[in-house]
Amino acid sequence: MPCPPKSDDLVFFVNGRKVIERNVDPEVTLLSFLRKNLRLTGTKYACGRGGCGACTVMVSKRDPLSAKIRHFSITACLVPICSLYGAAVTTVEGVGSINTRLHPVQERIAKSHGTQCGFCTPGMVMSMYTLLRNHPQPSEEQLLEALGGNLCRCTGYRPILASGRTFCVICTELFAEDEFQPLDPTQELIFPPELLRMAEKPEKQTLIFRGERVTWISPGTLKDLLELKAKHPEAPLISGNTSLGPAMKSQGHFYPILLSPARISELSMVSKTSDGLTIGAGCSLAQVKDILAERVSELPEEKTQTYRALLKHLRSLAGQQIRNMASLGGHIISRHCYSDLNPILAVGNATLNLISEEGTRQIPLNEHFLAGLASVDLKPEEILESVYIPHSQKWEFVSAFRQAQCQQNALADVNAGMRVVLKEGTDTIKDLSIAYGGVGAATVSAQKSCQQLVGRPWNELMLEEACRLLLEEVSLPGWAPGGKVEFKRTLVVSFFFKFYLEVLQELKKLVKFMPDSHHYPEISDQFLSALEDFPITGSQGVQRYQRVDSHQSLQDPVGRPIMHLSGLKHATGEAIFCDDIPMVDRELFMVLVTSTRAHAKIISVDLSQALDLPGVIDVITAEDIPGTNGTEDDKLMAVDEVLCVGHIICAVVAETELQAKSATEKIKITYEDLEPVIITINDAIKHNSFLCPEKKLEQGNVEEAFEKVDQIVEGEVHVGGQEHFYMETQRVLVIPKTEDKELDIYVSTQDPAHVQKTVSSTLNIPINRITCHVKRVGGGFGGKVGRPAVFGAIAAVGAIKTGHPIRLVLDRKDDMLITGGRHPLFGKYKVGFMNNGRIKALDIECFVNGGCMLDDSELVTEFLILKLENAYKIRNLRFRGRACMTNLPSNTAFRGFGFPQGTLITESCITAVAAKCGLLPEKIREKNMYKTVDKTIYKQAFSPETLIRCWNECLDKSSFHSRRMQVEEFNKKNYWKKKGMAIIPMKFSVGFAATSYHQAAALVHIYTDGSVLVTHGGNELGQGIHTKMLQVASRELNIPMSSLHICETSTATVPNTIATAASIGSDVNGRAVQNACQILLKRLEPIIKKNPEGTWEDWIEAAFEQRISLSATGYFRGYKAFMDWEKGEGDPFPYYVYGAACSEVEVDCLTGAHKKIRTDIVMDACCSLNPAIDIGQVEGSFIQGMGLYTTEELKYSPEGVLYSRGPDEYKIPTIADVPEEFNVSLLPSSQTPPTIYSSKGLGESGMFLGSSVFFAITDAVAAARRERDTVEDFTVRSPATPEWVRMACADRFTEMIPRDDPKTFRPWSIPIA
Repeated sequence: MPCPPKSDDLVFFVNGRKVIERNVDPEVTLLSFLRKNLRLTGTKYACGRGGCGACTVMVSKRDPLSAKIRHFSITACLVPICSLYGAAVTTVEGVGSINTRLHPVQERIAKSHGTQCGFCTPGMVMSMYTLLRNHPQPSEEQLLEALGGNLCRCTGYRPILASGRTFCVICTELFAEDEFQPLDPTQELIFPPELLRMAEKPEKQTLIFRGERVTWISPGTLKDLLELKAKHPEAPLISGNTSLGPAMKSQGHFYPILLSPARISELSMVSKTSDGLTIGAGCSLAQVKDILAERVSELPEEKTQTYRALLKHLRSLAGQQIRNMASLGGHIISRHCYSDLNPILAVGNATLNLISEEGTRQIPLNEHFLAGLASVDLKPEEILESVYIPHSQKWEFVSAFRQAQCQQNALADVNAGMRVVLKEGTDTIKDLSIAYGGVGAATVSAQKSCQQLVGRPWNELMLEEACRLLLEEVSLPGWAPGGKVEFKRTLVVSFFFKFYLEVLQELKKLVKFMPDSHHYPEISDQFLSALEDFPITGSQGVQRYQRVDSHQSLQDPVGRPIMHLSGLKHATGEAIFCDDIPMVDRELFMVLVTSTRAHAKIISVDLSQALDLPGVIDVITAEDIPGTNGTEDDKLMAVDEVLCVGHIICAVVAETELQAKSATEKIKITYEDLEPVIITINDAIKHNSFLCPEKKLEQGNVEEAFEKVDQIVEGEVHVGGQEHFYMETQRVLVIPKTEDKELDIYVSTQDPAHVQKTVSSTLNIPINRITCHVKRVGGGFGGKVGRPAVFGAIAAVGAIKTGHPIRLVLDRKDDMLITGGRHPLFGKYKVGFMNNGRIKALDIECFVNGGCMLDDSELVTEFLILKLENAYKIRNLRFRGRACMTNLPSNTAFRGFGFPQGTLITESCITAVAAKCGLLPEKIREKNMYKTVDKTIYKQAFSPETLIRCWNECLDKSSFHSRRMQVEEFNKKNYWKKKGMAIIPMKFSVGFAATSYHQAAALVHIYTDGSVLVTHGGNELGQGIHTKMLQVASRELNIPMSSLHICETSTATVPNTIATAASIGSDVNGRAVQNACQILLKRLEPIIKKNPEGTWEDWIEAAFEQRISLSATGYFRGYKAFMDWEKGEGDPFPYYVYGAACSEVEVDCLTGAHKKIRTDIVMDACCSLNPAIDIGQVEGSFIQGMGLYTTEELKYSPEGVLYSRGPDEYKIPTIADVPEEFNVSLLPSSQTPPTIYSSKGLGESGMFLGSSVFFAITDAVAAARRERDTVEDFTVRSPATPEWVRMACADRFTEMIPRDDPKTFRPWSIPIA
């Protein structure tokens, strides 16, 4: 049998060490290679699409043209390992380590409190490290650019930015500058001399790397590349893999041969001529940005119009890592409909220089090329060598526009390139070209409209005609993929209007130098602000907290801003998460198979083809479950019927992840669709489809009160759902032991005891055989309370059936599809009030979309109803709530647990009342707020004194009244930009509404050397619970924190624990730790009395000699809490957290974009255990709430398929979304709640304060509507996306667009709330 042709050796370096791979597989990514082959697990897997930055590493290569070493950040999940020949890779482990030397970047991000769960931290460190390798003293702009491609779900970004700023300037109160070691660029890893020698004398031979399915060919010369392209015309050229990679993953594209042009320097050439610039197709977008910036600085302004337009889009196109990887040629050839550069290149008359074995030729980059017409496309054997972009001329104006869901790292909804040439000295159009992206399957050129406008003067009449023509030519059907059809139509004309103004403004500048020239139309001063785009700015701010008492012992850490215990380990990548645990002997990988139908009967499941594949060991189905398959209402795996898209049907077990994934595609499931398919809340109401009985609370006489008021307003509120988007997806490792049916389960969960119980009932074995271990969790937010038990149980069935350890790690897209999130809400309100703004009666009915199974929907509905009144005393109230059963994945617990959705209705009532009374919303809030000791609607007594203090302090700290006047002044002077302000009070109830859920236990061991091991029932989710527990133990035992240690949370050490949730984890576990320490100290008392001068170690030694037990279980029985729903009264909550937030925004009425100018938060933390951690919780939850109310939008098809399944489609806030000024104050303590050292749990409360941004946006929109005399009320919809804002700012452009009759087409997506 002939021997298969041999592969070449792949040679590259990782962290200064040489790597030679002899049989490299081209399908393997750098991320997979680092984690599995080299065991460098600091680089994290979070999205697999290059969209989150968790897998950022630095690549260094010698630039053949400049002969300099180039360092650039990349996302390892997209980089094929074969592309790294001759490169040096630096991962977080190569930057610094706790055991050797910390790098200043690592030290500062930890000491600045820039880590919480720590899962995103290595990526953040690598982005900053790469920046410092290139710019040891970066500017603020460079810092923001470097971090723009990194997502964080915990911190709210402010402390991360603060740590980076220490390399520029210093400003913060939570850490001291003199603690930091200086940055010394001479101490960095050098570029390996061997690679330098290889790069200086490059081998010209073609390298071939053969995998099982794919062959990677990397030619050394252009001639070889052209020969290969002629031989393999179907083989794509692969450069950054930012387009091809995701397409191969998500759309199943497959190419047996890949050609890599990476070693061909001709494709990176840049040549400048007197009339333009030619840029090699192999240049990365980051290099293109630098090339254009350099050219703009060298040439007169009139020649660089096209270059400046391209630069504008290059600043916001994707994140820094993607710009470093993606090539100009790849971007152009991909011809994505949303391409930001192609519309500008098309109107700028760019030319594509093509090359093949036959020779060279040029084709214009125009609408025919972009539409993919064969006559003007590349021939199969041709490649794009370079792009020629001509200079602009005098009297030529080029502009670029884009609008996306958020400012940075988001695909544009619509973008445009526009260019006009006017006859010299006149306003007559000589040439006009306009191209749009996002409004069709390809970039669309408005050629006909442009031709008809040539010869017209540049004035208002032309503008009107142009808008009419553009809307006719750039038509978008109502069912268009991507949705947002009316918004996109509006942007088509809004962008042209902006262009019209920009050209007039430029003409005004030209006229200054030409006294006798033509008179051009004037721009009204009110319109000038329409010309300015919102800049991307870094957040600055002040964090205020109460210093500890001067008499407190220096050793006592309680109340001090102590760094997170794992902070330094997060920053070095040495903190171990569930999937970082090394591969266990005989381990197998599991992948889930889910339903593709929303409601159907399963006719058959054919596993035969899957089981025949190499490496596939078994397929686990419901029939393999030895015990119970979940509960009657909530099955682990579907049997006979599926209730949603994403319903788990079976699970493939194979030797590798790739084999398991391939097998899932071979499983053939036959369905029979069932009726009805219920997707929306309206559908559920129509079909009377509910998960539980109605929940109701009432006080006073609502009907009678409505008869006596001056005015009544009724309205609706729609709040969309929210994806948890924890950075670490759901994952579990189940290891069966050889005897007694014992199992070790390593799982990322907030509730290990629930996982343990579920596995026990599923396998029908006693709970005492199962041990669940939780070291740390990469973010939870409620999404890891119930769901991990399902995955743990299915993996455990696989482990028992096969006898092998099973690892189950969900892909981001599967995680988002299967696990559900925050409940979408539809609310109706009726509010009766007097003309002075006093509310006399309020009736609210809420419906939440619970999905297909009960999960936590009944509890969420109860909490929502209990918390609806927020901070207001209204004598006559009626609150009703229902959880709807729909054919969507079950929604579940999420930070705030109903409060952030429900209270939005209450606050919307307030703004509606204010509008009808002609008063400011803050006046209505003040008038109706609780003022004296009182009882809530459920008869729980409380004092609102702290609430009022928070409100007044927030008004004062934010200079609210003077700024409110400035906002009104600004709005009078600006027609197309509006500012808005809002201040929101909050009364947030903490805890579970049941006493048994407030119990906690701890186990404290003192060892004979005096060191102490603390274990408790709380889980480290990033909220710093372990840090706080050691602070408690340190105070109680009066020993330094350095003598204490927490290993992990385990069901074997502390049994029967409660979920770490409801903001009380530190409260209750702190009391248990305190109890254990006090028991131990009581035992040690006689020894200490006998030897008061002795050391701790002396006392422990003596105790051991005297046979005194040095181990104690601590226990806290819990706060009393109960609720009687029959009577509608109870004491469901141990205490309240009060707060207030004031936010100011500016809105662009033409595009719907907004800028967050300032936020001030005052939060009642009472006596904070750790102000650094607590402020981090407030900031992080605020930014997460702000995401809920502004950018995080889940899109579902009418068939119930979730479209938003990754960071490309679902936008959590980025570093550019943080308010420019962000101030947080912890209110100095006044009350003494019944908690550990009078501290309060702040994990969730800040979430709702994000609504201050939402109400500031609606305030700005209301100002625009008043000015445009749009009188009818607008329906409150969250999130306030650019689409909603733009369409709510009704004007001449929204009126001129064509509207479709919804009955005539099936929309691409439907709102489920």
